[in-house]
Amino acid sequence: MFSVIFPGQGSQIVGMGKELYEKYDLVKKLFNQADEVLNFSISKIILEGPKEELDLTVNTQPAIFLISYSIFNVVKKEFNLDLNKAKYFAGHSLGEYSALSCAGYLDFTETLKILRVRGDAMQNSVPKGQGGMVAVLGSTINAIENILTVNKENLKVQIANDNSEGQIVLSGKTDDLEKLVQIFKDSSIKNIKLPVSAPFHCELMNNATKIMAEELNKLNFKDGQNKLISNVTANEINDLDELKTLLIKQIENRVRWRESIINMIEKDVKHFIEIGPGKVLSGLVKRISKDVKIDTINSQSDIDSLKI
Repeated sequence: MFSVIFPGQGSQIVGMGKELYEKYDLVKKLFNQADEVLNFSISKIILEGPKEELDLTVNTQPAIFLISYSIFNVVKKEFNLDLNKAKYFAGHSLGEYSALSCAGYLDFTETLKILRVRGDAMQNSVPKGQGGMVAVLGSTINAIENILTVNKENLKVQIANDNSEGQIVLSGKTDDLEKLVQIFKDSSIKNIKLPVSAPFHCELMNNATKIMAEELNKLNFKDGQNKLISNVTANEINDLDELKTLLIKQIENRVRWRESIINMIEKDVKHFIEIGPGKVLSGLVKRISKDVKIDTINSQSDIDSLKI
């Protein structure tokens, strides 16, 4: 039994998807369609850069989705491998939108549009330089929660991503994160400031939540083919109303990736297939469990060797 997983922000590189774009007409068609829907050349930014443009959240989110969706369709239509046989689909943050679109809950064009809105809303929720994110390495979720609880009166910092054993990401105001980094230093807790321009998945994203609530309620969600695992609950999403509610909550809430993977494994998933640029999620899954099979699919040779 397998699950299909889709990466989020941070997996992007200039030139991603180029091999499949040059080889398959269906990928060219999707890229052209994306350019028309978004009313600018997202395909040029993906294939040629510059990196600074691709790394803007407003561009990164639709770009990563476009690559994931393109790879998914090459696997399905050119190789006749039915990824919709998967027990679950799941994605990390924006990857949740790749998951729901590939599973048929929302069509390609609507997903592109909502991710452009989401990226813009998240980017502009906090003035540049006033918020950020810090990755904590080698600690436990309980230890970090304890530190945040002890310092809650002085620091407004939240856990943004519970990614894997020993990898936790925090979000908050820049000043508060700097104070927290000093606390970590005194406790010999290893941490890295992340190169992001906004504090995702925390209460500072409140303006983005309001915008997304309004926009998501306009969308035409359909019943999809596969069960989705929510970032917010780490459990199955039961219906379309719950899906919409959880997508709104996802903006400010913790991405429970470690718990999501553990829950899927406990429900007999023994094989994870990562569809999209990079290998970030595959690395996280390996840290969570040594007992599952993992395939990363982002090139022709990856697809050639895929067995499901």
